[in-house]
Amino acid sequence: MPLSISFELSDQDIEHFVAAQRSATSAAGSKGPEEIIAAAAQLLEGALKAKVPDFVQERLAKLDNLIAMLRDEGWSLPEEDRKRVLAALVYFVDPSDVIPDSVPVLGYLDDAIMIELCVRDLKHEIDAYDDFCDFRETEARRLGQEPSMVGRCDWLDARRDELQNRMHLRREREFGVGYGNSSGYASGKTYLNRSWRPSLFTMR
Repeated sequence: MPLSISFELSDQDIEHFVAAQRSATSAAGSKGPEEIIAAAAQLLEGALKAKVPDFVQERLAKLDNLIAMLRDEGWSLPEEDRKRVLAALVYFVDPSDVIPDSVPVLGYLDDAIMIELCVRDLKHEIDAYDDFCDFRETEARRLGQEPSMVGRCDWLDARRDELQNRMHLRREREFGVGYGNSSGYASGKTYLNRSWRPSLFTMR
């Protein structure tokens, strides 16, 4: 019989995860972008082999989307934005996370919570990327092209630039300056992974 449990994180609870993120950043040291992305991908691979609850799988799909955002040739994130997403993923480099992933059922709970916090902090980036993927899917199909084969092309450039400018304006409006405060977490909507993107895995 299914059991529904909901809980709310207090400011103190969130600070605990922010501290864990800082610790992971320190532990990551000089690891490069590909090492950070590979560590996040390894987490996904391990989760796919384990039997994890549905709510964890939903968060892992969001992590998959963040990785796709970095690897998507068509999206081509500016350097400052790439650093912001990589900073969110660095938690998954540290193998000694809050709850060891080997613990049955609960092993990925802290990862799921951290993913949710990262997604909230990056809501403007995610919204823009989601809209870009929808546009690419629609236009590629209209032009008789396969979305996964589009890569960089002229008809995507204007839409990509428009969406990235919107992303920056919304972040500046919310946080007040520049790219905002990457150490804070803002509330925001979640999203559905609908259109094609270079995802690593298909979540079960």
